[in-house]
Amino acid sequence: MTTNPPPRPFDAVLCDIDNVIRHYDPAPLAALERAAGLAEGTTARIAFAPEVDQPLLLGAITPREWAASITVEFARQGVLDEAAARPLAAALVGSPFAADQAVVGLLRRIRAEAGLPLVLVSNASVDLEDDLTALGLADLADHVVSSARVGLAKPDPRIYAVAVDLAGVAAERCLFVDDTRENVDAALALGMSALHYREPGGLHAVLEPVFCGPPR
Repeated sequence: MTTNPPPRPFDAVLCDIDNVIRHYDPAPLAALERAAGLAEGTTARIAFAPEVDQPLLLGAITPREWAASITVEFARQGVLDEAAARPLAAALVGSPFAADQAVVGLLRRIRAEAGLPLVLVSNASVDLEDDLTALGLADLADHVVSSARVGLAKPDPRIYAVAVDLAGVAAERCLFVDDTRENVDAALALGMSALHYREPGGLHAVLEPVFCGPPR
């Protein structure tokens, strides 16, 4: 007796980039912070405050201009003067990064084996496309939705709508993957399936049914 495989739980994957696919090395910046007598994470706290990083994420300023605004904010808050803050801002903006090959391998299988569309959805700067090329990932996804290009940033529902439209399936048939709880909750509110990403094993577990399911 032949039994039919279970239906797939989703028909497209929408995936975050930073802290899922791409990871930054914090060591060079941490060393500079220690040398300056600052607690590790001080630069990130200043740089990623909404009033400082939103112009970057919405494409209004470049990473170089963001570094300048971080420097000014250091001085405005009385943490360091601009001359002392400048190397810290430059180190954060220029932090080295690498791709998690375990995650990349899983996402490549989404298209090659399961035949599902993959859309990357990232709160990113205007340099994102160049960064993906540098990582050898320009061909990873069917589409890339960069906040800096569309002028919308997660968790704004409108950026999810852009990604869903590119995926070509209903929101309810999309799996959304992100390391930020707020972004995951926004996807769930739109009817998507979602994974609050922590490590490749969790991603593998949620993707496994589509590798085993029926072909499209």
